[in-house]
Amino acid sequence: MKALGIAGLVALASAITVSTAATTLRPRQIANVEAARQLRMQAMVDELPGLRAVMEELGVTELQTRLVDLDTGRMLPGEAGGFDPEAAARDPETSIALTQEADTAGLERREAQALVHLLERDGVPMLVVLPVRGAGYQSTISALLALEPDLNTIAALTVIEQAETPGLGANIESEAWQALWPGRQIADETGAIRIDVVRGTASSTYEVDGISGATRTGRGIADMVRFWMGPWGYGPFLSRLRQEGLG
Repeated sequence: MKALGIAGLVALASAITVSTAATTLRPRQIANVEAARQLRMQAMVDELPGLRAVMEELGVTELQTRLVDLDTGRMLPGEAGGFDPEAAARDPETSIALTQEADTAGLERREAQALVHLLERDGVPMLVVLPVRGAGYQSTISALLALEPDLNTIAALTVIEQAETPGLGANIESEAWQALWPGRQIADETGAIRIDVVRGTASSTYEVDGISGATRTGRGIADMVRFWMGPWGYGPFLSRLRQEGLG
């Protein structure tokens, strides 16, 4: 009995230590993830033709980051620094539960507010970068989706976090595959979202080549992009932006 009691105390102490360490390290982890995201975004901006020249003309060195209410599409006042979308999605007070029909990205819950990154000139968006995430084959995939001023043409897709199968699904992070995304169209003239990752070779402006042996990862990417571009994601924000601009 004494041995069991000691074992219990050791287990309790270990649990407290792990919990305390996780709580203490969480802000640092968030900061590291955000720093990595910013580096990826800056690299993506540098690769977009002519964009740095526009930024220099406007006298800005980085994109503006804002919080958006996803239900209404309205940008919220104040700073967006330190916002953790995944933590917000886990908290019932700052998220909504998605129905099975709506949850095409496999998220279960979606945060009520989300980050957007903007470059504007005279109230007109020159580039809109949207953080997106969704379930892949083996992991949650996080990416940055950049849209051109028409808000329908993809300027870039940059995968920033994934743990898919090495040599197969993990190739979504390769420069060669991500280079297939610029110029792809999200929706057709009726507004129907048609962007897709297909098996084999793309045959239309709405399609991206699939990766051999990684059909489920490609499907996850396609479902992720369609979800976040739709009514449960950034759809209301993009609709408002088309109608009202940035003001």
